Amino acid sequence: MRNPDSLQPKANVDTPQGLAFALTAYVLWGFLPLYMKLLSHISPAEVVAHRVLWSIPIAAVVLIVLRRTDSLREALRNPRMLGMACVTAALISINWGIYVYAIATGNALAASLGYYINPLFSVFLAAVVLGERPSRAQMVAIALAALAVLVIAIDAGQVPWVALTLTVSWGFYALAKKSLPIGPNQGFLLEVLILLIPALGYLAYLSATGQSHFSLSLDRDSWLLVGCGLVTAVPLMIYANGAKLLRLSTIGVLQYIAPTMIFLVAVFVFDEPFDRARMIAFPMIWLALIIYSTSMLRQMRKPKTETTST
Repeated sequence: MRNPDSLQPKANVDTPQGLAFALTAYVLWGFLPLYMKLLSHISPAEVVAHRVLWSIPIAAVVLIVLRRTDSLREALRNPRMLGMACVTAALISINWGIYVYAIATGNALAASLGYYINPLFSVFLAAVVLGERPSRAQMVAIALAALAVLVIAIDAGQVPWVALTLTVSWGFYALAKKSLPIGPNQGFLLEVLILLIPALGYLAYLSATGQSHFSLSLDRDSWLLVGCGLVTAVPLMIYANGAKLLRLSTIGVLQYIAPTMIFLVAVFVFDEPFDRARMIAFPMIWLALIIYSTSMLRQMRKPKTETTST
């Protein structure tokens, strides 16, 4: 069996393996609301704790099979790296908690909005934090997305905090993750190991107070909670390997698969209301993403064209 971590493209090109990995991950994320809806009667904090707990054996087995444990051991002995991993672990746990809450409370459309906005927020973050200059088209896309959020906020009479919290937490997570000098699979296991202590403490409290939905008799709820490890770890690790084997432009286009599927599930399966404000806001977001993607593809092609002409 070939080691996916050893599959490196010889040039900046898309590979069939990378495309298969990425598509699989995004489709799995797109269907995730259906699974999380089955857990809607359980508190988001308990669901997140089980996502952490049951992700660890899966991630550990994958790293052992791939023989990628050395850098993880080094990270555990490095205080600076551990500190950085604590930041990413905190951000991903917030993102997971809000996402589970959104699905459980009938706000899957807000979740899809949050993940639609995320690429544009990342451009904004890069400009503010890293000093990168966004293109004119990217500025137009960011402005359109901001207007779309404003439309929803005015209609609802409040800030769409679910969508914005998902956007901000994932955006800062991705930014902090870039500073973590460890492979994505190892980084994921390091994050859930850091979250294990508070997760176990919370689950012990629930068990002691009779509030736990997990039982050693392994009833329906227990199996669903154990399955949280699979639906959390598997897509993330599949995506991590796929991202290495695809061009950035390809990843940029494919990333809209998951929020689009979440949107369709919210409207046609969960029957969430698609009111006038959303009918205005979502097309604005889609137009912003078309402008952003077109600009990104042009930027990706420009160095290639310049190299060819010299």
